[in-house]
Amino acid sequence: MFDALKSRLGGVFAKLRGKGKLTEEDVQEALREVRRALLEADVNYKVVKDLVENIRVRAVEKSVLESITPGQQVIGVVYEELMKLMGKDPKPISISSKPPTIVMMVGLQGGGKTTSTVKIAKKLSRGHRPLVVACDLRRPAAVDQLKVLAEAAGVGFLGPEPGDTDVMAVVRRAKDYAKDRLLDVILFDTAGRLAVDQEMMAELDGMKEYLSPHEILLVVDSMSGQEAVTVSEAFHERLGLTGVVLTKVDGDARGGAALAVLASTGVPIKYAGVGEAIDAIEVFDARRMAERIMGMGDVAGLVEKIQQATTEEDVKRISSSVKKNKLDFNDLLAQFEQIEKMGPLEKVIEMIPGADKIKELKDGELDPSRMARMRAIIQSMTPDERRNPAIIKGSRRRRIAQGSGTTIQMVNQLLKQQTQMNDLWKKMGKGAGRKRFQMPKFKGFSGFS
Repeated sequence: MFDALKSRLGGVFAKLRGKGKLTEEDVQEALREVRRALLEADVNYKVVKDLVENIRVRAVEKSVLESITPGQQVIGVVYEELMKLMGKDPKPISISSKPPTIVMMVGLQGGGKTTSTVKIAKKLSRGHRPLVVACDLRRPAAVDQLKVLAEAAGVGFLGPEPGDTDVMAVVRRAKDYAKDRLLDVILFDTAGRLAVDQEMMAELDGMKEYLSPHEILLVVDSMSGQEAVTVSEAFHERLGLTGVVLTKVDGDARGGAALAVLASTGVPIKYAGVGEAIDAIEVFDARRMAERIMGMGDVAGLVEKIQQATTEEDVKRISSSVKKNKLDFNDLLAQFEQIEKMGPLEKVIEMIPGADKIKELKDGELDPSRMARMRAIIQSMTPDERRNPAIIKGSRRRRIAQGSGTTIQMVNQLLKQQTQMNDLWKKMGKGAGRKRFQMPKFKGFSGFS
């Protein structure tokens, strides 16, 4: 998400940085481009108008225009106003001091409500014992879907009794069920519709009155564009929402919903779905989202992904490699597996500040398909060959190439790169900081296209 917006804003900012001195006319021209980029990203017109005006007022101040780096100052103003627009501080679910914490998940059909319910429960399970409750009794498939996802996530599930069509019966049973099993967070997956209607809202009103929920979270598909704002306003007016969950943030949506929901409704975005995996959800952080939009990367997010992908076994393996001053193919294979755990490579690269300016990345040198071929080559080696690449000669190279579906040339390239990396590893282990040495290029193998 935001790729097109980030690209457009990048062009505007490049022009600003290229000018040693800025005039009000320069700022106005830049803001016209910013306005156009936001509208193309499907941001609500009124939200765009207010945002651009706030930026203009701050950007034309004398202290900004006459500063040593006026272009950078204006860019800083845009960043701060974007962050303010989406909500400055992360606002995850508020856990009640008197359990259980009650959460109603509401939204239209097809927005990702059931999946998001389990994702949030999975995230909360690190410090709590959540229960998900199936309340969409009009669609049996919804109950089955929630049960399957809950089992996969390892969280508690409660559904209707056979033949039960009374939603409130399930709701009433949920509290006792959670109390008996010491479950301290209950998430109710409510019924959805293709559009907002009175029958659905009446059912939600009844649940709200009985449950007195601590949180009412609206699940919104980020690909729905400005409709997301209309839906948010309708639900908020009727139920009094406490937060929004934005799904499919990793998709090709233009991103207008994320920029407009808070400004239009006053309701904060609490979570963002960033993939299909059961744990692919994160607490929405306006600062980090603004950094991504501005092309500044997301270092905090990258560190989190690395920490989640690294196990104690990985740390022990690397420690062992450091002690023996040797990096073999088992180590390299472990690194590939860690990268895969972090999610799609292109999404990880987006988190690196300035990644769009790195030649190797722009030229596609780190193509995921190339990494897949390298991994296939390593997996086609015997355990002895992985530990001691020096024994891989002619006949072994042919066998490895055939087994991995690659070519001998590709096998040779990987062996050469491993040798270079191992030489560097040895120098680092010997304290090579006392003398200068050249870092070998480890691109991604141009021959792997």
